[in-house]
Amino acid sequence: MAAQARRSPVRALTRVTRFLAGGIAVLLGCYFLVGWLASSVPRNGGWQASSAPDAIEIMIGTNGVHTEIILPQRAAGVDWTHVLPPADLAVNRQGLPHRGYTHVGISWGEREIFLDTPTWADLSPFAVLRIVTRGGSALLHVAHYVRPAPSRNYRPLRISRAEYQQLATAIMATLPPRRPDRKRPVYAGYTAQDVFYDARGTYTIFRTCNQWTSERLAGAGIKTGWWTPFAGGVMKWVPEPGSG
Repeated sequence: MAAQARRSPVRALTRVTRFLAGGIAVLLGCYFLVGWLASSVPRNGGWQASSAPDAIEIMIGTNGVHTEIILPQRAAGVDWTHVLPPADLAVNRQGLPHRGYTHVGISWGEREIFLDTPTWADLSPFAVLRIVTRGGSALLHVAHYVRPAPSRNYRPLRISRAEYQQLATAIMATLPPRRPDRKRPVYAGYTAQDVFYDARGTYTIFRTCNQWTSERLAGAGIKTGWWTPFAGGVMKWVPEPGSG
């Protein structure tokens, strides 16, 4: 009887642990399912890519988990070199030769995840728990490119000048005002060709990096998903090159 009494708390703890694990699994499953379904509901459903002679080609890029909006350095009266200057890059601060950048890739995400997890292997479960329970402040990730080639992960999208200007305005609104000296704090990126800047907004499981991408596109009138917490929910609305 004494041995049975000692085993009872262990069994109870095991049952509670299994119940909690099962509950978490169900919640995660619901999150993924709702995320995928909601990303299939279109915003700006009647939108079509522009065929106008002065249309501007942008790209939507992904690494399978995270998405970015890739824009020409100069187009439709918007000069990104004045907003997000290549001079902020480590490669330029070190006095190395300029590579002749043609495009800038912009994305938004959680500050500590951006700065402390250069690879997914560095992602801490405690960081995930913190984001799930209370979210986190944001950073803008900016990468500079030289003539990025279209591919499955870098998909071109032709938009009108007016749409491009709306998109650029929405992205710029994510940046906080410049300091009195007209400079922005700059944080080192993963390579010599990318950096981070402070950004407005709070990252949560409902407003993810990919949702930020789709919100910018939708705000410019471009077709995208309604709620897109995952990269696939954004990319499903951008045809692969050569797919017609």
